[in-house]
Amino acid sequence: MTEFSKLTLSEPLQRALSEAGYAAMTPVQEASLPAILAGRDVVAQARTGSGKTAAFALGLLSALDSSVVRLQGLVLCPTRELADQVSREIRRLARFIPNVKVLTLCGGVPLRPHLASLAHEPHIVVGTPGRILELIEKQALPLQAVKVLVLDEADRMLDMGFADAIDAIVGATPEQRQTLLFSATIPKSVREISGEFQRDAVDVTVTSDSDEILIEQTFFEVAAESKLHALETLLLKYRPESAVVFCNTRQEVRAVTDDLNKCGFSVLALHGDLDQREREEMLVRFANRSCTVLVASDVAARGLDIADLAMVINFDIASDADTHLHRIGRTGRAGRRGIALSLCSPREATRARVIEDRLGEPLTWGTVPPLSDAEPWAAPFVTLAIDAGRQDKLRPGDLLGALTGDAGLPGSAVGKIDVFPTRTYVAIERASHALAIQRLRAGKIKGRTFRIRKIG
Repeated sequence: MTEFSKLTLSEPLQRALSEAGYAAMTPVQEASLPAILAGRDVVAQARTGSGKTAAFALGLLSALDSSVVRLQGLVLCPTRELADQVSREIRRLARFIPNVKVLTLCGGVPLRPHLASLAHEPHIVVGTPGRILELIEKQALPLQAVKVLVLDEADRMLDMGFADAIDAIVGATPEQRQTLLFSATIPKSVREISGEFQRDAVDVTVTSDSDEILIEQTFFEVAAESKLHALETLLLKYRPESAVVFCNTRQEVRAVTDDLNKCGFSVLALHGDLDQREREEMLVRFANRSCTVLVASDVAARGLDIADLAMVINFDIASDADTHLHRIGRTGRAGRRGIALSLCSPREATRARVIEDRLGEPLTWGTVPPLSDAEPWAAPFVTLAIDAGRQDKLRPGDLLGALTGDAGLPGSAVGKIDVFPTRTYVAIERASHALAIQRLRAGKIKGRTFRIRKIG
């Protein structure tokens, strides 16, 4: 492994990497960063969790002149969740560069606040193609000074029908720009946009052979009517800290969620009928371990990126091999071991054979064990929502200080803190959450009183 210190990065970026605990580069960073920092166009195939975000974020920030208040970097992402994660990573790496303004601009929220935020031009914008194009058409997003354009998860954006929007956005940027294209898979459609939008691109492919070994994959032949029983049995046998269960339809998502809920599991459903706030809160609660099982459809789970995901279960076999690999690639990340279980009815056997052909090796088949006497377990944390966020200058340290200071909670009782523009979510150990609510309501945060509520 090569260390970041070997790269020609500025002192503020080296310092930010050190503070973030980044020392050695991941394979995709090692393969792509020299070309990115040299100003070359790059097309890179790398799975979620491979470190690609830090790679292009370092490229963006290295090319940035923060003293010039112009939009110099644009990142397109398929979903709001991924855009939020990318923005957080860019801000983390930019923390020692003075006055860098990063804006996240995605659909699903009113346009007016975005128009207001663009009154002062940002240095970097991260957003979804639909909203970015809308702002361009309103002449609210000036792209004349863009130096670096990033297309993140390009395959997913094309799958979601964003090809025309991407084409229009790229056409509005300067020809003399650097274009970085990252994708988990590189089908023909991605090759075509690389050929259209990039110049003499450096091709980076990071094989995931070493990562795949970290995913213990097992298929189970199960009659369709027995899948719910098999799912419950496997969850009780493995008792994962966190698991995503994939279904092929939103109706199946609801049915599986209802069944697991009745059995006593700590479960949430992620499907296309949720509004943006409901979706955000579901993902926050799952990521901070206030929920153990997340049942999701492929469309709803796009952009889902949960660190330390212990298990993926395919309640339905995916319709194609790429989708299957994308699903299971959410576990077994960053050198950690993960488990992927797939329930396969006789009608789905053809799909399993397609996956087997893609993997190039026989699938491992197991037998569902008898149902044990074990009981479903409660999630270790409960999420509290505070109706204040970045717009109120509320920071994670302010909330942590209020909880461990005036509220008297030990630091170990406070979990993940997520700060959004107008809301903040904090995970509190289940045994301490009632005390945390009581003390926070009775006291103040940064000398002010905010509405506190338990969600879920």
